[in-house]
Parts: sequence; C-alpha cells; structure tokens
Amino acid sequence: MKRILVTGGAGFVGSHLCDRLIQDGHAVICLDNLFTGSRTNIEHLLAHPNFSFIERDVQLPFFAQVDWIFNLACPASPVHYQEDPVETVRTSVLGMINMLELAKSTGARVLQASTSEVYGDPLCHPQDETYWGNVNPISRRACYDEGKRCAETLCFDYHREYGVDVKIIRIFNTYGPRMAKDDGRVVSNFILQALRGEDLTVYGDGSYTRSFQFIDDLIEGMMRMMEADGFTGPVNIGNPHEFTIGELATLVVEMTGSTSKIVHLPPVEHDPKQRKADIALAKEKLSWEPRIPLREGLLKTIVYFRKIL
Repeated sequence: MKRILVTGGAGFVGSHLCDRLIQDGHAVICLDNLFTGSRTNIEHLLAHPNFSFIERDVQLPFFAQVDWIFNLACPASPVHYQEDPVETVRTSVLGMINMLELAKSTGARVLQASTSEVYGDPLCHPQDETYWGNVNPISRRACYDEGKRCAETLCFDYHREYGVDVKIIRIFNTYGPRMAKDDGRVVSNFILQALRGEDLTVYGDGSYTRSFQFIDDLIEGMMRMMEADGFTGPVNIGNPHEFTIGELATLVVEMTGSTSKIVHLPPVEHDPKQRKADIALAKEKLSWEPRIPLREGLLKTIVYFRKIL
C-alpha cells in the first residue's frame, strides 16, 4: 500500500484515478477546491477507510507524508480556464511549485498531468515529444497552454537542481463518464446537444481533427508512467486514431438516434487545426497503447449522459 495525494481528485480524470488507486489497495488523499470538480464524482468513495477528501486550493502550501503525488489540479476546458485566466496560471504555476516542494521534502514521486496543448497549433503532424510547439503566448488560450508549459519547466528544474523524482505525461483529448455538462468540450457538447434534440454546433467546416481517448485508457497510461523507474518523460498519452470533428458529429447523431442537425459556426481563434498523438515513446517505455475504440467509448459516455439529464 502506498499513501497517495491526488490534486484535482474530484474532477473528471481525478475521480477515475482515485477509483483505480483505491481498487489497487492504496490510501488516497483527494485534494480539490471544487472549482470544476464535484463531490458527486467521489461520493461513492467518501466512506471508504482508505480515502480522505480535503477541500483546499492547490495554490496554498500543503503537507502530508506521501509516497506518490498526482498533480491534476487545473481547469482543463476552454470554457473554464478562460473564465479566470489569472487563476488558471496561478493554479498551474503555484500549484506545481507547492507539489514539487512537497515532493522535495517527503521524497515522493510526482506526476504532472500536462497536456497536448503545450504543442499549440502544431506545425508538424503527428506530434511527438521532441516537438517544442507553436503557442501564441498572448492569446486567450495561453493561460492554460503557457501555464502547463511552465509547470513542465518547473518539474525539470526541480529534478535537475534538487533530484526530485518527476514524471510528465502530455494528455490528449480524453472523454468518458463524469465529464462536466458545462465544460464545453466537443464530445460532451455533441452528446448533450444530440440527446436534447438541439443542433450540433461545429466550429469551422468540420475538417479540424482530434484523436479521442477513453478515460480508462488514460488512467492505465498514468499508472504505468508512475510505476516506471528511471523514465521522467515527457510522454504522450493519447489515442493515435484521428477523426475530423465532422465525423464525430455524424457518429454521435447516429449513436444517439437523434434527429438533430449539424450546423457550422465560425472557427474559434487559435483552435488547433490538427491534433494527433505520436505514442511511439509510450509503447517503447511503458508498453502502453489505448485499447478502447471510439464507438465503444462513446456508447459508455452516452449511457452516462442519458442517466444524468
């Protein structure tokens, strides 16, 4: 049994990670300020003897004797991270510093949940970990993109200067049950619009691409990365099967049996035109690749959203 801290543990990804850690027999401290996380996501864990929840902001220094730290605390959808961009940067940077200081003082291993957004609107395709990115540092998205890039910098500086045991994963588009209804991400948007009989809104001509990863595959990749000795990353964790936004919209309408129409709106400024994970490094170092195809994962996600509507 390990004693493990999960910041952002009441969020979409964090709550699934807490489930996995408890299932594997670990003791989990879930720390979340509930800005985008929800008690509902962890309600089933609250009575478990190995689980504890602390409502607290990661921007505040925190101490607990732990073996592992998963740092997931940060709004991850444009709707939420642009709501208060200064707080988004503070969460990424101050939160990372606080978790690295905790790891430094306790000898814990710390995993930073970074993002494919560090690649910005990429000039190479697909994106591998050697690509430095194409990010506009003064755009509305920069609070998230640059905050995550700075967090990666901090990880490597603490690793080089103080010997902190760090791990960095770059997460590509992930979906599944417990996504927030108001997070503005394309999968949840389309499913909710289809279930409500509303028009599916596609920004641009539908030719932009994404690679969609089901939550269970991400959690498996996170666990393998945390357990891997002698490998800091960064490493891409995503599904390399690329789909256009137009294809996704058509598939959601079909799978929900909806009569919704697909309508096109002007493209969002600085929205990446292509996103596809190169996972050769994850295959080599972690023996990991996603297992759940899009149609199977969408079915599970549609079932979830039907229940909560």
